[in-house]
Amino acid sequence: MVAQKKLFIPDFQAGAKIDEIFVLVEARQGQARNGPYWQVRLQDARGALDGKIWSPASQNYPELPVGELVRVCGAVDLFREQMQLRIDCLEPLTIAPEEIDWSLFLPRSVREPEEMLLEIEELCKRELLHGPWRKLCRKVLREPEIRSRLLLAPGAKSMHHAYIGGLLEHTLAVCRLCMAISELYPKVDREILLVAAIFHDLGKAWELSAGIQRDYTDPGRLLGHIMLGIEILEPFLARTDISPGLKLHFKHLLISHHGEYAYGSPRRPKTMEALILHYADNLDAKVNMTALLVDALPDDTSWTPYQRSLERQMFRPDQTPKPETKRPSTPIRGERPGVLNFLDQLQSADAPDNGVAAGEHE
Repeated sequence: MVAQKKLFIPDFQAGAKIDEIFVLVEARQGQARNGPYWQVRLQDARGALDGKIWSPASQNYPELPVGELVRVCGAVDLFREQMQLRIDCLEPLTIAPEEIDWSLFLPRSVREPEEMLLEIEELCKRELLHGPWRKLCRKVLREPEIRSRLLLAPGAKSMHHAYIGGLLEHTLAVCRLCMAISELYPKVDREILLVAAIFHDLGKAWELSAGIQRDYTDPGRLLGHIMLGIEILEPFLARTDISPGLKLHFKHLLISHHGEYAYGSPRRPKTMEALILHYADNLDAKVNMTALLVDALPDDTSWTPYQRSLERQMFRPDQTPKPETKRPSTPIRGERPGVLNFLDQLQSADAPDNGVAAGEHE
């Protein structure tokens, strides 16, 4: 049996009968006047929806399989102007992982991960003139396990780019920011900056699981992505002709990209290139977070709820009208202009991330 979907959550209409497959992401029990009930949250690739299993049907479920695919039958109700599911039946699906198209059920980047990884490789070919840097990038990015993990990895657990392809989306954006900034400062070593931008979050592909739960792995909790990234790169570095001084600077860029000790950085940036990488990384994370928050606002609301990670509310301002003719763009060294791609769905953000607040860092 291959998991299929006919409708996605944004397509639901009040009053419609539903027989669909979702990821069960939350489930908790409650007590109503007529008996116990289950409050659940269901998700597919395009949204999330709350639902309830009322008594007496709720008593058929002593527990629910959170984090798994489930088939749900029921009806779409309108409650306080919000849609929710009145669930008649909920059954777990036993499907082999290779038969599941996760793009139907998990949020993912707008651009295909394969396309973004190819663009990173093209950046290497175009920008890296020093043979050992080109060789390092080629060897690492073509290693089968690394490549497969990068294509699925989220950029964080919840704060920014928290979806399939998120790590590559974030990495590509940081690369492009670093290349754009280095155009303004001729003394910057743009080649080492690009290589560090490509690999600064490599360890996240091992720090976080890429499945439904998208949680920290044991190595992720015990070591963190900075240490994991350096461990993964070390054997590749040992087999290159990169000079000891360049290796030392490269490792400094990796371990200092969080910027401050309070944000999980083992060292603070101490070179121009390290400063640029830190600010490019932090800028892309915060812009992505803000876009997710603002895009999730109802049409009649301009302020987001207070965000602990950003230590403020964010505002949706009026936009300058778009001109009828497009403004000419100026590509960077022949690159096509890049844009950040954002999900329509806001991911919940309970933990700080990537230098935006203190605590456990992603």
